[in-house]
Amino acid sequence: MKEQNSIPTSKVARATKFVKTGVKIGGNYLKHNVKKMIDPTISRDELHQDNATDIYSSLSEMKGSALKVTQMLSMDKGMLPRAYREKFAMSQYSAPPLSGPLVMKTFKKHFGKSPQELYDTFDINASNAASIGQVHKATKDGKPLAVKVQYPGVSESIGSDLKMIRPIAIAMFGLNENDVDRYMGEVAEKLIEETDYLLELKRSVEISEACNHIDGLFFPKYYAELSCEKIMTMDWLEGFHLNEFLKTNPSQEIRNKIGQALWDFYDFQIHTLRKVHADPHPGNFLMREDGTMGVIDFGCIKVINDEFYDNYFALINFDTLDDNEKTTRIFKTLDFITKSDSEKEAKFFTELFKEMIFLLGKPFAVEEFDFADDEYFESVYLYAEKLQNLDELKSSKVARGSQHGLYINRTYFGLYSILNELKAKVTTTRPEWLRSNALKVC
Repeated sequence: MKEQNSIPTSKVARATKFVKTGVKIGGNYLKHNVKKMIDPTISRDELHQDNATDIYSSLSEMKGSALKVTQMLSMDKGMLPRAYREKFAMSQYSAPPLSGPLVMKTFKKHFGKSPQELYDTFDINASNAASIGQVHKATKDGKPLAVKVQYPGVSESIGSDLKMIRPIAIAMFGLNENDVDRYMGEVAEKLIEETDYLLELKRSVEISEACNHIDGLFFPKYYAELSCEKIMTMDWLEGFHLNEFLKTNPSQEIRNKIGQALWDFYDFQIHTLRKVHADPHPGNFLMREDGTMGVIDFGCIKVINDEFYDNYFALINFDTLDDNEKTTRIFKTLDFITKSDSEKEAKFFTELFKEMIFLLGKPFAVEEFDFADDEYFESVYLYAEKLQNLDELKSSKVARGSQHGLYINRTYFGLYSILNELKAKVTTTRPEWLRSNALKVC
């Protein structure tokens, strides 16, 4: 993959890049409309492919917040046409890497030394590159190490990048403006945290030590003396990313074992730690043929406050939905319905979100769930498309749903997606109070 020798870091340079991307997108629409005049039956597939290629090409050169948003959108599979999902998924660990001189400059700036002075060996060519930083392989005292180097200017450009990508998100993906504004506010807060590698180092140590007892998981050791705000050093873990792992044709037993470790990992974080690794894309897990799995990159952590936890997870127990008064109270607390809603609107949104809860909470309604059930996932994607096309949501003057739900929903959707690709069958463990009466009878 071709390396980048520079990244546009000033607001003017980045704004110019966004404008050029917009011009390309406009040209793609013009080309599509001309073809449509000649052949009215032509689909939008070529348009989506052209737009996805141009957007990804531009944002991957800019790195940072804009590229991170495309990564997040690629995980929300029901939101985007396939061309966007497949192209944007590349930002998880296959973005164009920085050139050696830029990497050297980052080390000199933050350590006053070259990487060759800090490590016994250091591969100047990145092993993989994502939205916020890239990883290099190094060794010290006989230990193989992974060194994560943040791209220049990422933290400084978060606010302006998100403002510039806002109209693209609204126009290209049919999103409600109020929802986008709330979405972007939460994303900005998390991105600022993700660019602080010292905070990530602290959280990585805390969560990996707390979860070290979970069967089937392993974590790297982190090295504070070789880390700073923009560079982080940890053990190099061997293993396969999901797509590579599936090519080894693992047995169903191994798939189930890894799937169970994943489920238990998230169950413990959410219900015991009340903080969660909220970036569950395949680039953050390394799977082995013996059924064990390494977990890396704790940059995106969502801390769950008590009020949100108590209300959000009460809905996972379907007995709650049988109590209309309690359900209404929770829906108001979580902003599913609002004070400004008419009686008709409140009824509409209550039924809409009940349908969503019954659908997304289905794995919690049984003791064991088979994530190989493609019909279930197709129903989830169809529901997402239904939401995207609802005039009531598009025209809503208020954002629906608590902002705290953004990363929790993203976490579960990412978890479900990985389990589906694994075709894993797992025991859906949860706290006793989340078990419905029907399950207790069983």
